[in-house]
Amino acid sequence: MDGLSPPKTIGVLIFHLLLTHSCRGQSQLIGPSQPIVATVGNDIILPCHLQPAVGVSAMTLEWTRPDLDPRFVFVWRANQDLVDRKNPNYKGRTSLSIDELKQGNISLKLSKVKTSDKGKYRCFIPDMNKESFVELVVASGTVSSPVVSIAGTDRERGGVMLQCESKGWYLQPEVLWLDGEGNLLSAGPTETIRGPDYLYTVSSRVTVEKRNSNNFTCRVQQSNINQTRETNIIVPGKIDLFLSQILDLLSYN
Repeated sequence: MDGLSPPKTIGVLIFHLLLTHSCRGQSQLIGPSQPIVATVGNDIILPCHLQPAVGVSAMTLEWTRPDLDPRFVFVWRANQDLVDRKNPNYKGRTSLSIDELKQGNISLKLSKVKTSDKGKYRCFIPDMNKESFVELVVASGTVSSPVVSIAGTDRERGGVMLQCESKGWYLQPEVLWLDGEGNLLSAGPTETIRGPDYLYTVSSRVTVEKRNSNNFTCRVQQSNINQTRETNIIVPGKIDLFLSQILDLLSYN
């Protein structure tokens, strides 16, 4: 019996190796279906994981940006981070979770995001010849607070037209108007302009009528990056009296 033990042991090892290889062959490297949006100065996670999960801590793992030279953003080999292989712009700013590698999760943490970090990243496992891509969009964080002004009057409705404008948005935001009680107001279509710097400028108009409160708010928000800017305006006095004064001035001119 003892003489048969080594062949049995070898057979068991071969079986496990074949099973592991089969599992690896079935696993897919999964990345996000939508771009990841980050704000300058913040930390962000670029998702990438094997499904079904397979431990990858002993494998070679690469995160690259094909448009860079050198292209390596992070390299994991022989259970260590190969810092010398990294592009200098990413040294000290990229890392993986060692515990998560055992679960097939090789998501990359990118710290202190810069505007220059935007682009397409490749998550690659050479041992399995599997890859996934992540698009990173970086918002500058320099969006302006809305500028709200009185644009004129609406004689038919007996109201005042307010205008709101905000600049510097990397992703197109939405514009909301609210009254003093926080209720949404019905406004005209938002006008959007994208400049040569790829930043959006948005503007919107709303006609406000006589209400108990003459306090109004223009709110500009981009939900994907959790950015919101808003500005309040108080129309002085009663709107109907204010309107008559404006109409008198217009008639005089």
